[in-house]
Amino acid sequence: MPAEAPADPTENRARGLAEDPAPYQHPEADGGRDSPVQPLAAGRDVIARAVKTLPAGPGVYRMINRRGEALYIGKARSLRKRVASYAQLGKLPHRLLRMVAETSKIEVIATHTEAEALLLESNLIKRHMPRYNVLLRDDKSFPYILITSDHPFPQVAKHRGAHERDGDYFGPFASAGAVNRTITALEKAFLLRSCSDAVFASRTRPCLMHQIKRCAAPCVDLISRADYQDLVDQTRAFLTGRSHDIQQTLSEEMRRASERLDFEAAAVTRDRLRALAHIQSHQDVNVEGLDDADVIAAYQDAGHTCVQVFFFRAGRNYGNRAYFPSHDRRLDAAQVLAAFATQFYDNKPAPRLILLSQRVAEQDLIAEALSQREGRKVALTAPQRGEKRKLVESALMNAREALARRLAESGNQRRLLEQLAEAFALEAAPDRIEVYDNSHIQGANAYGAMIVAGPEGFVKAAYRKFRIKGAQPRAAGDKRPAPDGPTPMGPDRGGYTAGDDYAMMREVLTRRFTRIVKEDPERESGEWPDLILIDGGRGQLAVAQEVLADLGLEDVAVAAIAKGPDRNAGRERIYLPGQASKMLAARDPCLYFLQRLRDEAHRFAIGAHRSGRTKSRLRSSLDEISGIGAKRKRALLHHFGSAQAVARAGLADLEAVAGISRVVARRIYDHFHGNP
Repeated sequence: MPAEAPADPTENRARGLAEDPAPYQHPEADGGRDSPVQPLAAGRDVIARAVKTLPAGPGVYRMINRRGEALYIGKARSLRKRVASYAQLGKLPHRLLRMVAETSKIEVIATHTEAEALLLESNLIKRHMPRYNVLLRDDKSFPYILITSDHPFPQVAKHRGAHERDGDYFGPFASAGAVNRTITALEKAFLLRSCSDAVFASRTRPCLMHQIKRCAAPCVDLISRADYQDLVDQTRAFLTGRSHDIQQTLSEEMRRASERLDFEAAAVTRDRLRALAHIQSHQDVNVEGLDDADVIAAYQDAGHTCVQVFFFRAGRNYGNRAYFPSHDRRLDAAQVLAAFATQFYDNKPAPRLILLSQRVAEQDLIAEALSQREGRKVALTAPQRGEKRKLVESALMNAREALARRLAESGNQRRLLEQLAEAFALEAAPDRIEVYDNSHIQGANAYGAMIVAGPEGFVKAAYRKFRIKGAQPRAAGDKRPAPDGPTPMGPDRGGYTAGDDYAMMREVLTRRFTRIVKEDPERESGEWPDLILIDGGRGQLAVAQEVLADLGLEDVAVAAIAKGPDRNAGRERIYLPGQASKMLAARDPCLYFLQRLRDEAHRFAIGAHRSGRTKSRLRSSLDEISGIGAKRKRALLHHFGSAQAVARAGLADLEAVAGISRVVARRIYDHFHGNP
């Protein structure tokens, strides 16, 4: 999004801010923490000095703070004029005055055109996530349907990520569920295989998918290659919008089968027609002139914005998704929508037509930039009447309802946080809660997990997992009592015995808070917790208190929640420093909230442990073989499907893998069969 145009508040307010540096106290103004130099004026001086060296042409600029973090990224037709506007303090809104006060450096990248600058700006915003920009937190790629073309009998599959495999990609779909439902219907309608190439090659008889009439069983030659290719061609035709022709063809097949009294074949064709009708009933829109298009609508309320995106491909609705970009409350819906449009298509292909709920600033420039990137024309329009406007209105209605649900959930979340503050005797409702848990099996593949929750619910982008490296034993002469008795130490786990939950928790907390103390000692990043919640009892609480005390962080609230007798939900016991343990009422909403927090931490910790265990298993079976690097391991796993299948493979099968010579195949075979 282009830099925000300065607003026109009164100069008295700006003058007052310039004379009173209190709201903008930061130490880098002259390098000293107690500096008398005015930070707002210092930021203005940084801008004034930078303007003298800036080019007059287009480009992208970055406002940088003293920690080297990007505060704001913008594009400009003239870098010199745009950046110079930030030195006019009387014309800046409050938010940008704060940004100027934090600015210690400005970096620029010159481009040939303003369209290039717009594309570069959106890419840099997604990469650096500067807090003064409108931020679209969208790190997931959309799923597609893939019909492969690198096998004699093509496969239909769900695909996410780069389009590297040969084949035809259809999408994007709004969710994995939409793809799965469509693939299921396609299997019923066209009987294409969905199994992997390795499974296909190993079949000796039809699988269950053939028995339930969802696959033609080409793996065991129940259909010829030519007939199977006809099914593939029909599938491609259907997904590219020629569904009417396919339906007519199938109807004619069913009629001919009935005339020759082949009722079984007629019934199969009838079921295929029903599957096609099922897809069409959920996806067809029949809007004239609408082939490939995205509908993007922004609805705003209470300073929050929901952007709803509908995907239409080949005249079919491939689903919709709601986004809630982070932005300053003073920005209107049009400004948020413009920023969203450029960032959204930074890592996704843009369709030929994008329908917007309202016209945005520099709409023609955005269209030019997207057309330049796609290598074809991309049109942006805000329809005011007709069928296309009805689609926009539908997207707006969905955005309004999604935002209402989110605000209601946010209100409930805030009330729960306030109740939690009352139950734990906190000074205010916490804005950031960090919950910690460990997961392992007798000390093996041990992982610690941290989840984060706040007024908007779980903040999954802030989740962290810690592979346990091995806690260090206490220093000699440390006479502090270990939590709940002596903590076992030993040499076999890098300083503690296998399964020592106390030492694991100590390591996780030490690593987490040692790092944040080093990176953000002034607590300005917003990544400091208001409450630390430990999954455990008094012993784990004592470990957390000890770590925080060692780091001089005794002002951070900490608590522990232990499972009830027989691990019964509803009988959890709460431990707070210096207090007797207590239990909340069985139906207390605050207790339910704590259970959700603990269960989410437990889920994330178990997921980290299982992932680590899987990687460890693969390392032990393949990585230990001499001469097997990443490329050969990938070839083996792609050919056989799993490490276990590699272990069971015969010598001839191993030699058939691309990149595996006879000598390497013998080495792999001997490794798994115990030969010297």
